[in-house]
Amino acid sequence: MAGGPTREGHPVSAAQPAGPSYPTSLGTSTAETISLLGHDLAGDLMGKVGFGELAMWLVTQRRPTPSQVRVFEAVLVALADHGFTPTAIAARLTWVSAPDSLQGAIAAGLLGGGSRFLGVTEDCGMFLAEVLARHADEVPADPADDAAWEPLALTAVKEAKAAGRYVPGLGHPVHKVQDPRTPRLMQIAEEEQLKGPHLRLFDAIGRVHEQVLGRKLPLNGAGVCGAALADLDLPVELLRGFALLARAAGLLGQIAEETRRPVGMDVYLSVDRAATQVEPD
Repeated sequence: MAGGPTREGHPVSAAQPAGPSYPTSLGTSTAETISLLGHDLAGDLMGKVGFGELAMWLVTQRRPTPSQVRVFEAVLVALADHGFTPTAIAARLTWVSAPDSLQGAIAAGLLGGGSRFLGVTEDCGMFLAEVLARHADEVPADPADDAAWEPLALTAVKEAKAAGRYVPGLGHPVHKVQDPRTPRLMQIAEEEQLKGPHLRLFDAIGRVHEQVLGRKLPLNGAGVCGAALADLDLPVELLRGFALLARAAGLLGQIAEETRRPVGMDVYLSVDRAATQVEPD
């Protein structure tokens, strides 16, 4: 048959690929080269691009500015490690149980990233983005006018209360008055002229929520990180991924310390020896 070999009864042109094609703008390789984001990995990126910059670039497929990288890396530092949190304990205890599975220990810690730990970063970013989208006509004409954000902040808190929802990013189990990460990240974003609508709305919520909730709560670090990431135009549905990226480094540090100064077995034995038998419910 003219046209050469056939596939499913149809002639195959010589210019047609022999198999499926899977387009990507990320990494590809040949026998001699590795390409990433359209650049030569070895020649253009290694030793020239920091990991934080690359992480943003991979997600957005736009090279971030130095100002964006500074805010982004401040977020990663803020979320990397907070001591013996449930995620850290889970990683250490998994390491105690299976020291041959480093990936299992890190995965155990990452799997604990949810609505109370780490996941608040995404929850807050999404909450703020939804408020801004729903009330776009109420966004202040002058974004730098902090007081002008307060009516929208009041509306956001009232709506959350009426719906029986918590406002993500309000309150902290340890920092009852102020989370030290919050003002610092606000300051860095301001210095880099990247304090956008999400951070400004979140800041205003911190000032007005007591009028609705009847008590003063701090704006926590996970929440301010979510607002900052949203202001960097990162996809709000992926913000938890950046929190997990940061925490992976912290968990590796936790496991490294467990090898030098182990406490995991003591934690296990403390719980085991304190267990008391009770009648079933």
